[in-house]
Parts: sequence; structure tokens; C-alpha cells
Amino acid sequence: MKVLFANPPWWVGREHHKRLRFRWRHGVRAGSRWPFTQTGASRPDHPERDYTPYPFFMGYAATYLARETGAETFLRDSVAIKESYKSFYRYLEDLRPDYLFVESASPSWPHDAEHVRRMHKLLPHMRIVVTGPITSTQATSILEDLPVHACIKGEYEKGSVQVLEGKDGVLDYDLLTLEEMNASPYPYFDEQIAHRYWDENPKGQIFPHAQVWSSRGCPFKCIFCVWPATMTGSDPDGDRPRTVRHYSPDYMEGFLREIVDRYGYKSIYFDDDTFNLGTSHVRKMCQVMERIGLPWSAMCRADTSKMELWEMMRDAGCFGVKLGFESGSQEVVDNIVNKRLDLDYGREVVFELKRLGMNVHGTFTYGLPGETREQMLETKAYIASMPLDTLQESGTAEIEGTPLHALGQKGSLESYEGAVIDDQYRPEQDGARKFDSLVEELRSS
Repeated sequence: MKVLFANPPWWVGREHHKRLRFRWRHGVRAGSRWPFTQTGASRPDHPERDYTPYPFFMGYAATYLARETGAETFLRDSVAIKESYKSFYRYLEDLRPDYLFVESASPSWPHDAEHVRRMHKLLPHMRIVVTGPITSTQATSILEDLPVHACIKGEYEKGSVQVLEGKDGVLDYDLLTLEEMNASPYPYFDEQIAHRYWDENPKGQIFPHAQVWSSRGCPFKCIFCVWPATMTGSDPDGDRPRTVRHYSPDYMEGFLREIVDRYGYKSIYFDDDTFNLGTSHVRKMCQVMERIGLPWSAMCRADTSKMELWEMMRDAGCFGVKLGFESGSQEVVDNIVNKRLDLDYGREVVFELKRLGMNVHGTFTYGLPGETREQMLETKAYIASMPLDTLQESGTAEIEGTPLHALGQKGSLESYEGAVIDDQYRPEQDGARKFDSLVEELRSS
């Protein structure tokens, strides 16, 4: 029995870039909270060091399935190796898997649906399974419209096993318990792709670096955030409980030692939804990283750690953090995003982190429903008021299963009282393209 977990190519085409030079636009899918397209130095079958996230759910599912079923399991991350369609389909035809698992979300789904048909036509015997945020709302229609054997909602370790045991159709959420999560096999296992993952932020990353999780889930309910609403739980309206499960220190130390020894990683990036949730967890992870002895960074929230905890992280080798602010308007942060972050305090944290010698990367989004031009300019002013080393500005995208997507269907959501779908709002599933169009609008006005 051969099982393939595939992150197929997602090439959009060539575009004019600076000085009339052509650059390829390609998509980032599995591993990204908000799949999007980007232009970069890579072209088909010629990879360069563009932003590439590790496909966490897929990596864990592949090793879990292999252990539980004994099936011969493969992972093909075509996005990471910047593979052409010709190369991918040649690989698929040579391997001839019995099962193919594909993870998808709204921005890539029109593209992926066409390739599901193409893959089925090439290998009619192969059972295709669709996973990812797209299944949170479209599982039934996918099964009706496409030659798909099953759709799994949420994280899909247990669901993939159930498929090989004979289940088909829609498989509902069946998340790992905390005990199962801490007994699961490690995700990194493919020599070809181990060094293909790269995120240059926060400033100070040393290549090759490993992208890892120390937890799953987030209790906060930002309107656009995908994974806590679709993968680690089902909360499309933002009105259900959201949970966090932490990997144990023993699990994390064993995992990190194995992949560092095996692949020679020089730095570690904790790409948790929110790394600094729970003082005890952060303290334990600092102790682990002191023993590992590598520089590291993490995705964090500005208001969930006291100042002494930031200092502890610094002393344990943490050189930088990513902080999500989303907007420079308190009204937007509170009543549209529902992040409930005190922006004045967030600014204080940035200054404190810089005093500690850490690098800070800030993330911001524009084009939220109900957000005004003046509020977007408040964000620009807020950015200018902080000593950020790097920043990320993007357009807000509607991804299946998120409160933002539900808002577009229902017209209003109680927890997001300031979010309004009106004539000024521009829906877009690709946040990068939305940001580009907003920039042009602001320039012209």
C-alpha cells in the first residue's frame, strides 16, 4: 500500500517586476495560515530562497499514518522544491500511489480542483482525499463535484488512518488528545525537503533553520485567522470555545535533538499560533532551548507575557519574535478584528524587547470589513511610532471556515460588531493581491 501526501505545484505565471524584469508568481499553500501568491526569485524546477513554510499538518499526518497502518508513506512538497507541473506528474505516474492526500484552502482551491480532476484522469485507481480549511465548509460539495474519495475536516492524523481502514465521505473533526499528540511521531523525515523551508523574519534567522510547533491552537478569535477556526477546532462564527494543547518539554527536546542532529539546523523558529501562552509552558521551553543551545525565535502575542518572561526568553537564546498587531486603530483591533490588544501597551513591549536586544517583526493587515481609509492611515502612523526591525503588511483575505468568511455569508457577527460588509469592502481570497490593489487605491486618492 502506497500513500502520498502531496503539496502540488502552484504556479500562476510570469509577471513584470522591477526594471521590466520577469519574476514568477507562485503560491504558498500547506503550512501557511493564509495561503497566498507571491513573486519571487524561483521559477519552475529552479528553486531559490523564497518564503516557504513547513507543511505542519501534512508532515505530522504522514508520520502518524505510517506508524499506525504500516503503509509505505511519501511526502512530496512541490511548493518547497519549486517543482514544475511536468516534474510532479512524472513523479506521480512513477510512484502510482493507492491514496493521495491533498491539503487546500480557498485561495488555491480553484487551481487545486482542476488538478484533482487531472490527477484522477492520470491514475483512475488512486483514491484522492482532500483536507485543509477548504473542507470546513465545502466537504459535501467537493464530494459531489469531484472524483474525491473522502474529505477530512480539521487536523487529519486520525482521519487519514480511518480512510485507510475503509471510511470515505465526510470525516468530521477528530483531533488528537493531548496524550496522543505527545506520543505522536516526529514530522520531519524527508531528506529532500528538510532544508527547503525558509522564513527570513524575524531578522536574525540562520540557514538552515527548522520551523516547528510547541503547541497547537489559540484561544483568541481574530476575525481572519484560519487554523484555530478550521484545523485545531471548528469555530466559523467565533462563538465557540477554542483550546490550546502544548507539547511536553520531553517531546520537544527529543524532537529538536533528533532533527538538529539529522539535518544540521542552525536555528529554530517556533511557528505556533501563539507561542507565549502560559508562563509555565514558556519557562519549560526556555529550559529546553538552553539545553539545545541554538538561537531561536517565535510567533508571539504582545500582551500575554510579563517583562521578566521576555527577558527569560532572551537569556535562553531567543533573538527575535513576530508580534501580530493587525491594525494601528484601537477601534479596528477591538471591534472588527476582535483581538482585544491594547495598542499602547503593545508599543511599550516593542520598546522593551529592543532594550533587551531582540529583533521584532510586526504583522499588519488592511482592507478589513468596516475599516476606513483614515484607520488604515492610523496603522501607518502606528508602525512609524515603533522601532520595528521588519514588518509584514498584507490584505485581509476571506478563507473558508473563518469568522470573516462567515460574515460575508451572514452579514453580521455578534463578536465582531464593527465588521460591516458594505459597498466599500473589497472581498478577496488572496491577501497579497488585495494588498497590492489597496496600495494602488491609496496612491490614486
